[in-house]
Amino acid sequence: MTRTDPDSCPGVLRLHNAADGPLARIRVPGGQLAPQQLQALAEAARELADGSIELTSRGNVQLRRVRDASALEARLTAAGLLPSASHERIRNIIASPLAGRVGGAADVHGLVVALDAGLQADPLLAKLPGRVLFTLDDGRGDVSGLGGDIGVHAVDGDTYALLLAGADSGVRVSAGDAVGLMLAAAHGFLELRDGQWRLHEIPDAGPRLTDRLLTTRSGLDTSDESIEIGVRHEIPIGWMTQGDDRVALGAGVPLGSLPARTAEFIAAVERPILLTPWRSLVIADLDEWAAEQVVRVLAPMGLIFDAHSPWLLVSACAGMPGCAKSRTDVRADVAEAVESGRVVPAGAPQFAREGLEAAEIVASGRQHWSGCERRCGRPRGAVTDIIATGDGYRIDPAD
Repeated sequence: MTRTDPDSCPGVLRLHNAADGPLARIRVPGGQLAPQQLQALAEAARELADGSIELTSRGNVQLRRVRDASALEARLTAAGLLPSASHERIRNIIASPLAGRVGGAADVHGLVVALDAGLQADPLLAKLPGRVLFTLDDGRGDVSGLGGDIGVHAVDGDTYALLLAGADSGVRVSAGDAVGLMLAAAHGFLELRDGQWRLHEIPDAGPRLTDRLLTTRSGLDTSDESIEIGVRHEIPIGWMTQGDDRVALGAGVPLGSLPARTAEFIAAVERPILLTPWRSLVIADLDEWAAEQVVRVLAPMGLIFDAHSPWLLVSACAGMPGCAKSRTDVRADVAEAVESGRVVPAGAPQFAREGLEAAEIVASGRQHWSGCERRCGRPRGAVTDIIATGDGYRIDPAD
């Protein structure tokens, strides 16, 4: 596939002109936010945008209806959230949120910092498409199946498998060489591409890029044992005991929309925040007393600490009024379905239907509501699609 249109992925310096106003997308490599950075985002959302922080499926954030782009740029630069004007849109890095704290074979958070620094330090890599995605999986398999272009997957504490276009390339690399290999793969992507935005759009990209890397970089090992990459929907929610006996709290955010006031309360906890690619967040390094207080305060404000909440089964596109192509306000319809008990756990039979009013929809398991056939924001994997058409909603059951 060769693209003829330019990559228009938004950032902070190039806003997207959404139907409800300018939209800014802020990259947060590895989802890692310091409390003061979340506070800066909350203030920007309240004073310069629509009052909410949108969490994205890449662990980034968006602000809608931005009223002053220059003021936003200045605030984000001061907060360390816009460290590079030339490379801002290519800093798409997702990492296993619980790495180094709960489970996993390796702590990948240090690799996030090194990869981000390496990307920014290389002028040529500023030419990468804004849709390129890097993944760093600690071995549990939570982010390797999310459709990355270039990734590493921990095999053990010091060995990583190189993933290209979401598949195991067979190449194995040490932790110390992992970032260098990912940067070399990014250069190889640029050499192979002919207008394509994603690595999987290039014919035979995985094998061709693997051959280049094995030819140009000495000392790379290979393995005949391939890692199976799958999609997982196990969102880290609730109380999790860390390896150091402190607590990490996973919190769901309904439809990924975090009100600025709630974000300020999270920032006030003064602990590391990790945004996840499931539009949720983790507050880490809490003692037990503090964790109990956080749940007591933030649950009534709408954060979800119950892993069985129906809110965790649903996602939705922007819908009206944010998207001109949407046929309806899908987010309002989803919210009403959840609150009225029409989103039910997996296991109930699901049938294809069409021509439904929103109030008629009862759907089970993981589901994505879309305002049109494009199905923007749809999670990967087995998901029931609920799509607005010119004649009501249509249900397409998960395969």
